[in-house]
Amino acid sequence: MLEHIELFFKSIFIDNMVFAVFLGMCSYLAVSKKVATAVGLGAAVIFVLAVTVPLNWLLDKYLLQDGALGTWLGPEYADYNLGFLSFILFIATIATMVQLVEIIVEKFSPSLYNSLGIFLPLIAVNCAILGGSLFMQAREIESFSLALNYGVSSGIGWFLAILAIAAIREKIRYSNVPAPLRGLGITFIITGLMGIGFQSFGGMLTGGGDDAAPAVEETTVEKVDIEKKIEEDEIDEKEISFNDAIQE
Repeated sequence: MLEHIELFFKSIFIDNMVFAVFLGMCSYLAVSKKVATAVGLGAAVIFVLAVTVPLNWLLDKYLLQDGALGTWLGPEYADYNLGFLSFILFIATIATMVQLVEIIVEKFSPSLYNSLGIFLPLIAVNCAILGGSLFMQAREIESFSLALNYGVSSGIGWFLAILAIAAIREKIRYSNVPAPLRGLGITFIITGLMGIGFQSFGGMLTGGGDDAAPAVEETTVEKVDIEKKIEEDEIDEKEISFNDAIQE
């Protein structure tokens, strides 16, 4: 359970798709002018990541990994390695889910569909979506539940990023921004400041705890040993000096 909680908060705040690895920046900048549009796209990204990451985990576990075919087709297929198909299969899964999302949004919310425009089908080539599956594969996430957790939390992290910048951009229209910084200029500056703020959460899950105690104890023991050695050397020097004085 603790592993799930740690992965959830780490994926949202520390390894945020936008502020930590700068993925999905095109949609982040283009669709963040209004909060309503940002919420719609963010919800679509959460759904797509929540579905594609665990699906691609299954593909990676039972099809793409070295020797994966041998676990369910028999030992004679254990030598086959289909890892070179990772990109093709991952993108095919993502494109299928995006097409499903596009059909649902067009059916039930035509206004949101028109607001998102070309950026809704472009979720299929959004690097944040593919990045979620590739990070899942690279980090060797162990179980289906952790993969689902990672997909949902990564989507929530991207959703919070675009929602925050959209709210700020709506308010900043009424501010006296210097002319050279208006538009994307001030947006990039705000994004950088937000990224610094999100990185400050890094100590939330990487604090001292139990791992720090042995290090402190070991350092203390070494310090005591050094002090004892210095005292013994001083005593030996005094004895030598005393013996020399007696001989003289």
